[in-house]
Amino acid sequence: MAKLNYHHLNYFWHVAKIGNLTKAAEALHVSQSALSVQIKLLEESIGNQLFTRQNRKLLLTDAGNITFSYAESIFNIGDELEAMLKNGLHKESQTLKIGMLSTMSRNFVEVFVKPLMNNPKVKLNIAARGQTNLLTELANHHFDLVLTNIEVRGTNKQLWQCQLLVQQPISVIGAPGLKLSKKFNDDYKSLDWILPAPGTPIRSAFDGLCAQYQFQPNVVGEADDMAMLRLLARDSNALAVMPDVVVKDEISAGTLTAYMTLPNINENFYAVTVKKHLANTLVSELIKDFALQQNNAL
Repeated sequence: MAKLNYHHLNYFWHVAKIGNLTKAAEALHVSQSALSVQIKLLEESIGNQLFTRQNRKLLLTDAGNITFSYAESIFNIGDELEAMLKNGLHKESQTLKIGMLSTMSRNFVEVFVKPLMNNPKVKLNIAARGQTNLLTELANHHFDLVLTNIEVRGTNKQLWQCQLLVQQPISVIGAPGLKLSKKFNDDYKSLDWILPAPGTPIRSAFDGLCAQYQFQPNVVGEADDMAMLRLLARDSNALAVMPDVVVKDEISAGTLTAYMTLPNINENFYAVTVKKHLANTLVSELIKDFALQQNNAL
């Protein structure tokens, strides 16, 4: 067999990821015919067919799946090497790039990165994105770490390392001085509620709990952003459903009170990284420090 042509392999890798020859050609800025020739040359050099056509779709053969798996490793390591070389091999200071889900608690993120806040050798760069953009930028090594409350699933799961950091209990939060039980009763029925947006994990769990207790809350506000829920809870007389960590400062100051912890409802916070040839020791230490902090708090 002739020596593997990595230029041809790179073209194959892009086509396999996109699943469409025309779209891959557009992304690579080459003609469709030229791209077809490159794939054909790769198939001839390795002596195996990599794609089959079915209803105008390109499907990977068994050899194609194996080749794609190796190509993923090869080019992901290449991207990792390029990012590392651009950032410098030996630097007195290091920039840690963290992506966070735009709707999650800023207080949680602050607690997580606190060990690095006063480290003169570390510069934090934190950016908020939607889940899809977070994972795309993480895969392209634009982020070192992603913080999210949505578990990572899907076809690229072999690329991700998704670690559960903590499960935060969910509470009913409101202005102080209300005479409310630690369990649902008639006292709650006369009050207004501010809830996470429909379809969010916390809202779905809360709706299920309400159905169980045949409780119909009077919803006056909804938001999918924890920062907005925090403001609405602080500036209204309604009860809000959220993790305590979101309003920990207000609870400490006495401007808000946690009246009850909702049974069997939690918000999960995850740290997501990509598998690397050389692990980022700063990220590893940060995750370990947080785990130790949580264990000491128990």
